Amino acid sequence: MIDRSRQRSPLALTVLALLAEETMHPYRMHELIRHRGKDTVVNVAQRNSVYQTIARLLRVGWIRARETRQDAGRPERVVYEITESGRATLARWMTEMLATPAREYPEFPAALAFLPILNTREAQRQLERRVRALEEQLSQAQAQMRSANKMGLPRLFLVEEEYKQAMLLAELNWTRKLVQALRSKQLRWSEKWLRAVAARFEPAPEN
Repeated sequence: MIDRSRQRSPLALTVLALLAEETMHPYRMHELIRHRGKDTVVNVAQRNSVYQTIARLLRVGWIRARETRQDAGRPERVVYEITESGRATLARWMTEMLATPAREYPEFPAALAFLPILNTREAQRQLERRVRALEEQLSQAQAQMRSANKMGLPRLFLVEEEYKQAMLLAELNWTRKLVQALRSKQLRWSEKWLRAVAARFEPAPEN
C-alpha cells in the first residue's frame, strides 16, 4: 500500500520551503504564500489545506512543533520548524521536480480527448470562450509582471510567473488555431462519420 503521507505535492514543498527560511505558524505560512503571489502555483483557497499538509508532514517527521506562541489579543499558535530529514526531503523533491517532467492529468486535454461529444458548432463556441478567458489571464499576468519589474523585484523571484506566461501564450496560440480550424470547417465531424470511424478502428470483440 502506498504511504500517501510521504508523497510530494506543491503545497507540501511550499510548507517545507517556508520553514527552511524560518520557524513560523500556519497563519503566517498562509499569508506569506498569498503575499508573495505563490497562490498562483499552490492551492490555498481553503486555509485548512495548509493545516492538513502540516499534519501530514508532522506524521512523517519532516517538521516538528517548536513552541506555542500567544501574541497580545490573538489566540495561541503553534510554531513549527523543519527537521533534518525534512531538509533532505525538500532538497530531493526540488531536484526531482526541476529535472523530471511529471505525468500530470489536467482537465483540458481530457476534454479535448472527448471533443466529439459536442457538435462542431458547440465545441467551437466553448473554445472561443476559452480563448477570451486565456487572453484575460495573460493580460493580468503581464500587468503583474510589469508591476513587479517596476518594484525592482529580482528575476529569481519571478521565474514561475515567466513560465506561467509562456504556458498561457502557448495554449492561447494553439487554441486559436483549433478554433480557426473549426470555423473554416477544416476540422468537423458528424454522428455518421463518427460511427464509421468507430467501426474502422475499434478493436474486435473478444470471443
